Amino acid sequence: MSGFLCVLFPFALFLSAVPCLLYFRNVRLFRKPVAQDTLAPERISVLIPARNEETGIAAALGAVLSNEGVELEVIVLDDGSTDRTAAIVGEFAANDGRVRLATAPPLPTDWCGKQHACFQLSLLAKYDVITFLDADVRLGPLALKRMVGFLRTSGASLVSGFPRQETGTVGEKLIVPLIHWLLLCYLPLGRMRASLQVGLGAGCGQWFTTTAEAYRKVGGHGHPLVRASLHDGVKLPRAYRQCGLKTDFCDAGSDAVCRMYRSTGQVWNGFAKNAREGLGAPGLIWVWTILLLLGHVGPYMLLYRFDMFHYGPFNAEVVINYVPFWPLVLMALGMSLAPRIHAAIRFQQSWIGVVCHPLAIIALLAIQWYATVRSWLGRPVGWKGRTPPALSSITPTM
Repeated sequence: MSGFLCVLFPFALFLSAVPCLLYFRNVRLFRKPVAQDTLAPERISVLIPARNEETGIAAALGAVLSNEGVELEVIVLDDGSTDRTAAIVGEFAANDGRVRLATAPPLPTDWCGKQHACFQLSLLAKYDVITFLDADVRLGPLALKRMVGFLRTSGASLVSGFPRQETGTVGEKLIVPLIHWLLLCYLPLGRMRASLQVGLGAGCGQWFTTTAEAYRKVGGHGHPLVRASLHDGVKLPRAYRQCGLKTDFCDAGSDAVCRMYRSTGQVWNGFAKNAREGLGAPGLIWVWTILLLLGHVGPYMLLYRFDMFHYGPFNAEVVINYVPFWPLVLMALGMSLAPRIHAAIRFQQSWIGVVCHPLAIIALLAIQWYATVRSWLGRPVGWKGRTPPALSSITPTM
């Protein structure tokens, strides 16, 4: 075997095996929420920040208002929309007393728009349980009751649900399914639940549920770790953990569905805006590049470089030098693909991402490096027409 393959082979095998094993351990712990039987309906404030959401806000509100077994108030904060978002919400409010429309105050320079909107919404909520819901999430009729049940039984002060992710374009099908895959392949869920380690905090920013008491104790989206962040899916759980409160998340795919983006360009920019607080974080992007390239592109490189494909299986040099490694190359390839195959079945994901797995990994890393280079150049990736606060204004994670 050539020197290059000798070096690549053990790393590719190890870095595909570890996330594979962790995925199948985690997926057993990644449970669906279950509703609790209560004498009275749970009272919950549903808080929806909305900026230019006219195409979907009506469907989101209709789904929330159809929830059963809960007493609701729904507050939508119009965050500087330039379309008909406010008018649509106003029509709902005129016909259903459970709906209120609020208007966001001016955005301070050291806040991210969404975090500021969520914090303002929290000041308007009247119930003891509050849930933050993105405007592109569609809830099932028992979603809120089940999520409150998960909050009560998990022992956590902040919980989030990962909706089933709908995809349309090829770019969506390649990249969006990696959300579940990365979470379950690289976060030790059992250890996360057993400790308050800040760095293990994670969640889904599309749907958070907490108690008003815990939110006030932490400072919620006003916490220094969160307010300037573009990625509350990571930063809000870590803020709770900094304050000594447990966090958890669940598989909400049976109760919620979300189509995050509508084009490959939106996928690129949407993932890029979060990159510097995720995989592309300073000091981590090199680590993630090595882990993902060697573990999930490396096995395909080995397969391509395996001379058995080029010379045929009966070439003497191949038989002497490569046959002992052939099963192990297939093993590395299988362990890289197995979580993607399982996730496609379990979470109803597109098979395009499975077939093109190494291409998806390369595209994901390209997005992280795009965001990194833009940050180095002083041109961080914004979202919905807003430039994000400087990365230096975000309090480092402890």
